[in-house]
Amino acid sequence: MHDKTWVPVANSTDLAPHHVFQGRLMGQELAIWRADDGHVNVWENRCLHRGVRLSIGINTGSELVCQYHGWRYANRNAGCTYIPAHPADAPARTICSKTWPVIEKGGLIWTHFEDRDPPLPELPEGGTALRPLPLAAAPEMVRESLAGLASEGFGPLDETLQARGPAGSLHLMVQPADAGRAVIRGIVQSDEPELALLRRLNLFLRSARDQILAQAALTPAPAPIPHRPERVSEELAEMPEMVSGPARLRVQVAKKELVAKDIVALELEPLRGALPASQPGAHIDVALPNGLLRQYSLVNAPGETGRYVIGVKREPESTGGSAAIHDSLAEGDLLAISEPRNNFTLRRDVEETILVAGGIGVTPLLSMAAALKDDGLPFRLHYFAGSEEQIAFGERLAALGDRLVNYIGLDPEKTALALKGILKSPAPHAQVYVCGPAPMLDVTRATAAEAGWPDAAVHFEYFANTREIDTSSSFRIELARSAVTLEVPAGRSILSVLQEAGVAPPSSCCQGACGTCMARVIEGEPDHQDVYLSEAEKAAGDKILTCVSRAKSDRLILDL
Repeated sequence: MHDKTWVPVANSTDLAPHHVFQGRLMGQELAIWRADDGHVNVWENRCLHRGVRLSIGINTGSELVCQYHGWRYANRNAGCTYIPAHPADAPARTICSKTWPVIEKGGLIWTHFEDRDPPLPELPEGGTALRPLPLAAAPEMVRESLAGLASEGFGPLDETLQARGPAGSLHLMVQPADAGRAVIRGIVQSDEPELALLRRLNLFLRSARDQILAQAALTPAPAPIPHRPERVSEELAEMPEMVSGPARLRVQVAKKELVAKDIVALELEPLRGALPASQPGAHIDVALPNGLLRQYSLVNAPGETGRYVIGVKREPESTGGSAAIHDSLAEGDLLAISEPRNNFTLRRDVEETILVAGGIGVTPLLSMAAALKDDGLPFRLHYFAGSEEQIAFGERLAALGDRLVNYIGLDPEKTALALKGILKSPAPHAQVYVCGPAPMLDVTRATAAEAGWPDAAVHFEYFANTREIDTSSSFRIELARSAVTLEVPAGRSILSVLQEAGVAPPSSCCQGACGTCMARVIEGEPDHQDVYLSEAEKAAGDKILTCVSRAKSDRLILDL
């Protein structure tokens, strides 16, 4: 129905701010929208949840939100960033809306359905895009009828629907919307006064339209092109378990800058293609040149899809991770990273959100604050820092306005007093998110419990487990689903034994801080040595972090 080339599907002026334009090409409905960063997206016009048209969704400027159930899709990569039905779970990282390539040229939005990009259209520089003219006629008929027609000052249109004359140049294109529907689009380049020129061309095209429609009325209307949306695979329809493994994404350090005393920010850009979508609170694994693997939270605000931003603090007792980044890593260097994972997910279905950050722990909370601000939801970020020069990401903090409260240079006693003030009144529909040094998190959790906050309303993320791990016990583990019995000797973790047997759950930090390696306990008494589970979860005894926790009983039966 059309040559293997780029096809115009919208005028640039159709893409008003925070608007979604509905287009059509070859029977395929399109949702076309411009983000606040100027990027134009051309997507399949359906939400992957219930197939509702995204063209009636909400363009926030950084995401497209389905009006039916609130699923969110990120600018550029179309990755799903939020599923309201799972407010405490990160969406599947692989759920993405169908997208097509896009260019903006000559005042038009162009796309194609080919496997590879065809040559770009040859268009005059600085032309004016004409008003689109839809017709209920077959695209082939429209092309054939337009060829040879002449407009005053331009001469007859050739087979490529181009004409040149004293008035300038005219280039028409036919958008094949469906088997029996087309849209005439065009670009004109002329020195004539624009208003008079456009009026004349409008009369010419209306006359051509009337002739074409009269001809189309004499022929049977072709059947619409059948469109059967691709079935979403089971892998995409389910919430996949977080997986661990080698860092597979290749990125380049596009920028490295000092954002506070002993804290550098890294901007990581993909070598090719788009980065996977991330959600507020997510982190990535970074494979460092010295062979170490470290986890860093993403600072990204909604819409920051072309790069990942992380903050890294130089630790005085660094085991090589932060020192390598501060001292050795330079702009232009290449790194291997993992896809974003989220063990610290943000709920957006509550009436109030309290964010408490200590030092470098502000990084995941910055992404949460930006998302809440973007959604117009009530929140407050309480930021504890040792000194003014240790306040990181000043520009991002400034954007929060009066929703930011800084606490500078407080000793432990005054910090505890400030936390009591922040958490003194538990609200029935409020959530608390805490990230920072282990001592501060311990005090915050204890303060929240004392004030009457339920465990389910207090979320926390430790960067590391600073508690001493006792590995002196030995015990037996039985894997119910694998029908395997293994011995865990003193000095070895459950996780390492599982890995050796080839039945290990996913893992990440291996310190009992992230929760990735958690397994369900069917029988036996765990010896919890992690900082991830709440006191209520530890008391329940039905979960265990296999990287550090052990058994108080002679055996544990695990759901593995």
